[in-house]
Amino acid sequence: MSDVPEQAEVVIIGGGVAGCSIAYHLTKIGINDVVLCERKQLACGTTWHAAGQVTQMRATRQLTELAKYTSELFATLEEETGQATGFVQKGCLRIATSDARMEELDRGASMGRNFGLVVDHVSPGEIKERWSPINIDGIVGGIWMPNDGQGNPTDLTQAYAKGARNRGARILENTPVVRILVDNGRTSGVETTRGRIRAKTVVICGGMWSRDLAMQVGVTLPLHAAEHFYIVTEPIPDLPRNLPIMILSDEYAYYKEDAGKLLLGCFEPKAKPWGHNGISPDFCFDSLPADFDHFEPVLDLATKRVPLLKEAGIRLFFNGPESFTPDHRYYVGETVEVPGLFCATGFNSLGIGASGGVGKALAQWIRDGRPPMDLIDVDVSRTMSFQSNRKYLHDRTVESLGLLLQMHWPYRQYNTARDIRRGPFHDRLLAAGACMTEAAGFERPGFFGAPGTTPTIDYSFGRQNWFELCGEECRNTAANVTLFDHSSLVKFLVRGRDACKALNYLCANEIDVPSGKVVYTQWLNAHGGIEADVTVTRISEIEFIVATSGTSQRRDFAWLIKHIAPDAHVFVQDVTSGLSMLALMGPNSRNLLKAVSPDDFSAEGFPFGTSREIELGYARVRATRLTFVGELGWELYMPTEFATHVFDCLVTAGEEFRLRHGGYFAINSLRMEKGYRHWGHDIGDEDTPLEAGLGFAVDWNKTNGFIGRDALLQQKEKGTTKRRLIQLKLDNSDAPLVYHQEPILRDGKIIGAITSGAYGHRVGASLAMGYVTSADGVDLAFLRDKPVEIEVALKRYPASAQISPWYDPNGERVKS
Repeated sequence: MSDVPEQAEVVIIGGGVAGCSIAYHLTKIGINDVVLCERKQLACGTTWHAAGQVTQMRATRQLTELAKYTSELFATLEEETGQATGFVQKGCLRIATSDARMEELDRGASMGRNFGLVVDHVSPGEIKERWSPINIDGIVGGIWMPNDGQGNPTDLTQAYAKGARNRGARILENTPVVRILVDNGRTSGVETTRGRIRAKTVVICGGMWSRDLAMQVGVTLPLHAAEHFYIVTEPIPDLPRNLPIMILSDEYAYYKEDAGKLLLGCFEPKAKPWGHNGISPDFCFDSLPADFDHFEPVLDLATKRVPLLKEAGIRLFFNGPESFTPDHRYYVGETVEVPGLFCATGFNSLGIGASGGVGKALAQWIRDGRPPMDLIDVDVSRTMSFQSNRKYLHDRTVESLGLLLQMHWPYRQYNTARDIRRGPFHDRLLAAGACMTEAAGFERPGFFGAPGTTPTIDYSFGRQNWFELCGEECRNTAANVTLFDHSSLVKFLVRGRDACKALNYLCANEIDVPSGKVVYTQWLNAHGGIEADVTVTRISEIEFIVATSGTSQRRDFAWLIKHIAPDAHVFVQDVTSGLSMLALMGPNSRNLLKAVSPDDFSAEGFPFGTSREIELGYARVRATRLTFVGELGWELYMPTEFATHVFDCLVTAGEEFRLRHGGYFAINSLRMEKGYRHWGHDIGDEDTPLEAGLGFAVDWNKTNGFIGRDALLQQKEKGTTKRRLIQLKLDNSDAPLVYHQEPILRDGKIIGAITSGAYGHRVGASLAMGYVTSADGVDLAFLRDKPVEIEVALKRYPASAQISPWYDPNGERVKS
């Protein structure tokens, strides 16, 4: 009799550490009808050869909480299941050999404290005390995290599996899944070599096989394998036992002591992609050919840093594949293409430490139909369909492996797999001196140097080389007029008899407005959290344009489609590629438009929030009076074939009005001064409009309500919100720049964290936004009662706090 069931509630594809963790956590919350299908044996793909580091600090609070949970779970998993895990908390040293790296680590330490981690700055001497074999020449300092640890990856996987089995899950080894079943656009199970299993929920945890499996059903899971190298020495008599993990990012290396032997691994800056033409389904506990020449530069540095390595014998030279994603963040969640098909894959060598938190979060997501916390950074919906291109993945993987230990500079740009999505103005902008940056594959100007030059970014945590150039763009926007390329802004055309009704239920604001009006609004989830931040322009009685962020393209499209009733007369089309956009911003924008168009652009004839077609040059263009920079201006939409003509008309006529080009670094500075929120940083699916200060964009009296209304009303009835997004300005002229997750303190206690920051060139100060919390509520009186500080790199700086923006708080310039 076959042990393969005909159906299950959930089928998991892949028996690595992630798949087994999800099975464990599903059964832990009462979903016991779970089948896990493993191609060969548990952990046999990439899990078995992982280094087993269990570190906790991540880039966001939510991801850090997942990693913290993993560590806490490992501390009890062996006792619970009876399966040894090898987990020990030895701590972790992260070491700097340059001032820049030390600042990065100290900024991380402040962030870690904000997340509730124990993090201490350590001197070279204190490093030597904790890791005595090290040569401290050239070491500036480091940070010490005592609660980090290490474990045995195979044993941890078996412990997850045993816990799942004990609660009823079935784990089928030697049961490859050959395809995912889809009926009527929704997942319906899997086909294995041993039979078909029907299921309403399927989870892809296939590691480096995930991309190809997902592509069979049109799902995008962009990842690529790369060779990962480490050595394990023979036992070293003089090596102290129980040394903590040591990470020397400047030398691309990590060290782990185990039973008197030393493991030395690396994440080198130029990696070796592997498996480009496919990976054998028979790959099982296999390794790749040695390449000592590739590893030798790391070993040379290591023998100088840890001299006893010079005499140590090498027991194992290991080379094995790991999978990496284009943005070096893993994938979790429900795929946008096939409802009911979930994934947890592409862990970028962080799978062991992420496994517990990911398993718990995804299990709850499957049960509740929504993520249990803000997982925007790793949500699979952030991907773009072009990213499954194999050459793109191959070329990006050369760079992405090393990003684990590279400097995490603000504004850092990828060097590989670029120039993919170019707007129609691309060549003209380059000729004008644009330094291109990338978002969702789009090439966008970051800032402009002199025409004919090719400027680059010199990275630092302070004022980078483009600081003054960006300041000139900002000041010109305030004094004259600036042209911004917004081609990457995503546009959805929504049409049909029921279009207004469908959109109005999605939008918190009222969008049943006269044709030619624009509405700023949010799309909310049932808990009142912000799923999207959009503008809706009514073109006609049955036609609307929804505009949203370029990085949210597939996510927002899927949310829109998901919440339109199946029988509604609504048609949705992504028109981003066919509809280019320029933004003309500044007090001279009105006169410049008058010079190229016969239309009326007066305050009375074209008020704020109005959109209509105009003549511009020989073209017809949709002009929309909005702004994201806090100045008088218009957004101009045009079919792509007219785009360069419109651009040339504006640039030629603009000389008289001191027109210059502006980039996205200027936009970030300008929007920070105005307190304009950025979705994914300042607002997200755990933040409500009331907490974010966006209550003005909520229409409480809409006839048929909107998604999230009940949750918002409950929050509103409680009075002053206990958590609120505020505006911050560092008081000292020499204060550092802040970026994200720096702690906000009051009376020496952390009350919140920064969500985003930038220098405000119009107000001449380092600015930030961030959420703060108080049991008595956060209002203006609370902010005026006591001063606040912001901690940056373990130092505290006084700051002013208010609710209104720092620049033009009454919006007089915008509506002039």
